[in-house]
Amino acid sequence: MQITEEVSSEYKQTDTEMSTAPAPAPANENVQAIMLKSIVLDPEWFNGSQTKFEDWWRGIQLYLKSNRVMETNERITAILAHLRGGVVEIYVQKKLDEELGTQDWNDFIKEIKMTFSNKTKAVNAEWKIESFKQRKKNTADFIIEFNVLAIKADTDELYAIFLLKKNVQ
Repeated sequence: MQITEEVSSEYKQTDTEMSTAPAPAPANENVQAIMLKSIVLDPEWFNGSQTKFEDWWRGIQLYLKSNRVMETNERITAILAHLRGGVVEIYVQKKLDEELGTQDWNDFIKEIKMTFSNKTKAVNAEWKIESFKQRKKNTADFIIEFNVLAIKADTDELYAIFLLKKNVQ
């Protein structure tokens, strides 16, 4: 009888430990996370070349998303860790001297884009969007190209609507 009680109490203890243990993540989520990480490559180092900024920025955004880097401080740190060489090292040192925990994410995005993006692309897109005509293009293709130009030109929504109405045939 005593052996049965001991086995029963051990079983209850093991059962209690198992019920308080965290549930394992669903296998489906783990597979998705592994697949996402495997298809999104670690972006190259960015050296300050304005002509390469757009591609690098897109890569770093995908990298942060695929690795589920959500906290502002961690995002900024990951981005700064991918800046190497020349002028960007001065920028990184400046950011490290500041208190990173106080930086707003949206302010950081504006700052890094203003500092390293290719300004001539925005000017060219602004000029092109004003003269962009549909002509014989498929409407869907025209809208896609128009939206890309509007984003690159940083055109406000009302002006973009005006140009869209003006340029659709």
